[in-house]
Amino acid sequence: MKGLRSVLFVLVMVWVLPAVAGSACSERAAPPEHLARAAEAAVRTARALDEVDAPVALLSRVGTDLSEYGLRYSHVAFVVRDHPDGRWTVVHLLNHCNTDRSALFNEGLLNFFADDLVNFDARITWLRPAAADAVLDALSGTLPTRLHEAHYNVIARFDSDDTQNSTSWVLDLLMAAELDRSAGRRRAQSLARAQGFEPDTIRIPYTRRLAGGLFAANASFTDHPVSARLSGRYEVVTVRSILRHLARQDQVLDEREWRSGVELGRPGPA
Repeated sequence: MKGLRSVLFVLVMVWVLPAVAGSACSERAAPPEHLARAAEAAVRTARALDEVDAPVALLSRVGTDLSEYGLRYSHVAFVVRDHPDGRWTVVHLLNHCNTDRSALFNEGLLNFFADDLVNFDARITWLRPAAADAVLDALSGTLPTRLHEAHYNVIARFDSDDTQNSTSWVLDLLMAAELDRSAGRRRAQSLARAQGFEPDTIRIPYTRRLAGGLFAANASFTDHPVSARLSGRYEVVTVRSILRHLARQDQVLDEREWRSGVELGRPGPA
């Protein structure tokens, strides 16, 4: 284990890519201790994934501190066992340097954890076999790209036509996986609505909007109805709402979670 951690640390130092999700794309190098902790998180996650005979899982991390909104995890991705780009490849949508644009990325666990994260807490969610197989099939071919809307909005409305964020893309793909390869965003959103998906409501006071902060550079409040803007209550797709919906649909096979490097006996609130 110690030798493997050392090897991965060297790989992180060589191969880690610039942070692109929720950062200002600073050119400064990550501190060595950050990279070492990222390597440990990558090793820990890979070992846990190897212990379960599943082709794909959901992997959540804390890229932004959302505790004031009652949320822990800010980002969720698919992690694929035997992806063409390598074993345990993370497939997800990332925002370009706090702009209003995004793209889909395939990257290793090292890069996933070497981003500019608040901490290294992580949660793996395994789907039931039929659902996992459907997601794996959906991730192949052109479906992920067709479900991608490049106009990024960190508080994108759950059923928006014009914008999307990383969590809403994951939800769209999970829903499309239950349909067919020809499914688009509208059909995926319709299925989520029919299943009773409930987005989380976060409160952003008007004064906070004026002052900027968490939702300043890459947010479009006009994506939401006037009633939401007047009340300051915005419905968005969160990691918690996705995991909650999967649990209600009885699609979760198992979960494991680590906080501050220590595994919880039972996964806590997302």
